[in-house]
Amino acid sequence: MCTAKSSRGCSASRVPSSPECRSRREKASANIRRSLWRREEWLAPRTDVVPYNPECGSYGVREDGSISRLVTFLIGVKVELVNLAKYLLILVLSLTALDRLRAQSDWNEPFPPHRIADRLYYVGSKGLASYLLTTSKGSILINSGFERTVPIIRANVEKLGFKFSDIRVLLASHAHSDHVAGHALIKEQTGARVEVMEGDDQVIASGGKGQYLYQEGWKPCVVDRVLKDGDLVTLGEVTLAARHTPGHTRGCTTWTMLAEDAGKVLKVVIIGSPNVNPGYQLITNREYPEIADHYTKTFRLLKSLPCDLFLGAHGSYYSMEEKFEKLRKDPKTNPFIDPEGYRAYVENRYQAFREKLKP
Repeated sequence: MCTAKSSRGCSASRVPSSPECRSRREKASANIRRSLWRREEWLAPRTDVVPYNPECGSYGVREDGSISRLVTFLIGVKVELVNLAKYLLILVLSLTALDRLRAQSDWNEPFPPHRIADRLYYVGSKGLASYLLTTSKGSILINSGFERTVPIIRANVEKLGFKFSDIRVLLASHAHSDHVAGHALIKEQTGARVEVMEGDDQVIASGGKGQYLYQEGWKPCVVDRVLKDGDLVTLGEVTLAARHTPGHTRGCTTWTMLAEDAGKVLKVVIIGSPNVNPGYQLITNREYPEIADHYTKTFRLLKSLPCDLFLGAHGSYYSMEEKFEKLRKDPKTNPFIDPEGYRAYVENRYQAFREKLKP
């Protein structure tokens, strides 16, 4: 018999295996079975647990397999969470692909070439902007598009009365396939010198290797000159400044220049891209860890640039189609002169960037 009972159980002098301790554990286990752990509970029935008894020194967990069932259950939960993460990743990538397909709907559609200012012309497709700058020493082309875009660009250059073979310098907004996959073909056809911002140079030279998020490849193109922020590209009467605006790609480039229209000198800004594409990860990005800092730098620079004439890597940036219609209706006006539109676009993209920074 137990000679030194306590209010909480057996005497400290008794060992856990004493008949009285076993009896108390069995009674407590029966009470718990009746009140808490029913057969219909989502976790295995717990007929193996009794309250902790400090005198007996035990939680009273029997070795009848319940702990094993619990461990198995938790492992199963972990597996399901991993599978869920995989499904979510697939969903994000699918949505990214759908968004790009939606954006691509007008990429191969021809668009009328048109004058923007003296020596500055639009020669791209409906969805992919390419710009021709003409000089007495030949021409500069910004953006080649895809290989399939090159015939559209060539036809537009010739419709304006210029020679495609006169292209001497080939530039880019950024190293994504929709802007540079045609570089090698144009270089082959014209012998143009290819100049690319540091950060995108190896991507273009390798045919798409090393770009963040995307896997599209293209024909590798020799890069003749690697640019740094503020470098000038000059041909004949035209000089462009290469401004490094990274984030969208590591070497994303915004081009600035002076152009004349109706005797007035205009400050031109051709935005590389300030967009945070679907699927871009701004926080804890192992592949592109400095991406958020790069975007911050880009918006600081874009907000500081003076702009009269607003252009971009895609015509949609500056409402190209609507402005072209205004130009056709009234050729004496220049709807591309839009400093307010430039500031509004940059601010809109900045707010979108800040929104995606939120956890």
